[in-house]
Amino acid sequence: MKRTEKAGELGVPAMGQKFLSWGFVALVLLQGGSAYKLVCYFTNWAQYRAGLGYFIPDAIEPHLCTHLIYSFANISNNMITTMEWNDATLYHTFNDLKKRNPNLKTLLSIGGFKFGSKGFHPMVESSESRSTFINSVIPFLRQYSFDGLDIDWIYPQMNEKPFFASLIHELAVAFQEESKNSRKEKLLLSAAVASGRQIIDNSYEIKDLERDVDFINLLTFDFHGSWENPLVTGHNSPLKKGSQDQRNSNYYNVEYAVNYWKNQGMPGKKIIMGIPMYGRSFTLPNPASNTGVGAPAKGPGTPGQFTAEGGFLAYYEVCQFLQGATIKKIPEQQVSYAVKGNQWVGFDDIESVETKVQYLKNSELGGAMIWSIDLDDFTGEFCKKGPFPLLQAIKKTLGSANKGVRSTHQG
Repeated sequence: MKRTEKAGELGVPAMGQKFLSWGFVALVLLQGGSAYKLVCYFTNWAQYRAGLGYFIPDAIEPHLCTHLIYSFANISNNMITTMEWNDATLYHTFNDLKKRNPNLKTLLSIGGFKFGSKGFHPMVESSESRSTFINSVIPFLRQYSFDGLDIDWIYPQMNEKPFFASLIHELAVAFQEESKNSRKEKLLLSAAVASGRQIIDNSYEIKDLERDVDFINLLTFDFHGSWENPLVTGHNSPLKKGSQDQRNSNYYNVEYAVNYWKNQGMPGKKIIMGIPMYGRSFTLPNPASNTGVGAPAKGPGTPGQFTAEGGFLAYYEVCQFLQGATIKKIPEQQVSYAVKGNQWVGFDDIESVETKVQYLKNSELGGAMIWSIDLDDFTGEFCKKGPFPLLQAIKKTLGSANKGVRSTHQG
């Protein structure tokens, strides 16, 4: 499993009257009593993207998400610290969004794919070093007005499982104690967790994790991509098992991951199901012969104009790609892919994210998480469906009455 970490610049559009409509939608959902979380990650390297890809916290509409997570912080000398040169400035802009939406909660995430396990060592290796870290975290979060911490350890190995469990538990205890002593609202604690069955088994003591976290952000994406061997095309985030899935591939879908977590003891209400705002792409060796799911591929797809990473396209770049492409549904997986020349990309669109949200509602989960807000068509320039079309569709479907889609949930 991978998580993109590439960098990528825009004149942020004037939001103007759009605030009024978003605020109205938020008010309606609030009055309707929707208890679902909509957790949105923001990446601090989106500021390095050129032209219309440039994204900073000023571009976030504060009524779209219930929780915003700033990615990523760093660890130095066993203490939490900033990652980018201007993080402290961006923290203030990010948390000032709460002035416009007092119900918004913000968290700071530490970790990520590049950070991996190595970034958490040696901090996790002793109770003393973990204590040093935790004692730095609480004042750091309070100083910058964050409401909590998200641990994004990608991914603990079997021998690191106890370290991960200890870190999470000690953070939970410390957050509880600090709230009691300060009489401030308890800091939230979440964890971004794997969706692959083997990694789940290796990395987490689920019953302990359930006790300690407020919620988990389930990374139900990157099931397929250009790192696989043998390399064949496959969708990044299929809702269900595909007709060609065999052996371990049977587990590579959203439905299986959600049910596995629930069956292992994580309550549905604590599971926030991930939905990607990006697609994974491949280069085909012979597009004249086979362009379907499972077609041989010879490498990652061409980098996008703004995200500049092979095998990866932001949703707004997908919309660019779709002009002149052949678009096909994968009926059993309820997602789409497109082919143009020797390029193949699997992606989520408005229809598929609505279907996924209906699935999580039927499965009685706690809500939806997106990776990431800066990858949606936030300007509305590319997909011509208004700003943040995927996020808007997710929010609307979370707040709507159940449409009666049958759930295949067995957990």
